Amino acid sequence: MRHRSTTLTSQELEIMKVVWDRDHATVRDVYEALLEHRKIAYTTVMTMMKILEQKKYLKKTQDERAFVYRPSKPKSQVIRGMVREFIDRVFNGSAEPLLAHLIEDESLSGKDLDELARMIRKER
Repeated sequence: MRHRSTTLTSQELEIMKVVWDRDHATVRDVYEALLEHRKIAYTTVMTMMKILEQKKYLKKTQDERAFVYRPSKPKSQVIRGMVREFIDRVFNGSAEPLLAHLIEDESLSGKDLDELARMIRKER
């Protein structure tokens, strides 16, 4: 049986970004935010938010007539976990090949490289 990933799917991440940006949101709030960028069904958003609640990324409370969803994990924690899982899966747990790939692929600007060097010096 396949190991179930704790990493968010692209659609789940898109929903979480809306909730993180707003701090709390109803299904309608998220639906309307996503609708600005692409066509999506209200029921799809509702289903995805229920799944995110089951996965413990969202928690909901009743507010008058609608459920209000709040993130149960900070954005930085979730992203850190997703990056760690990617590095483990793709680079066997070592971040060095990822950084080498980004540099060789010229994905990092000079400014990015300077900031990365500054962060490394700060950690030492």
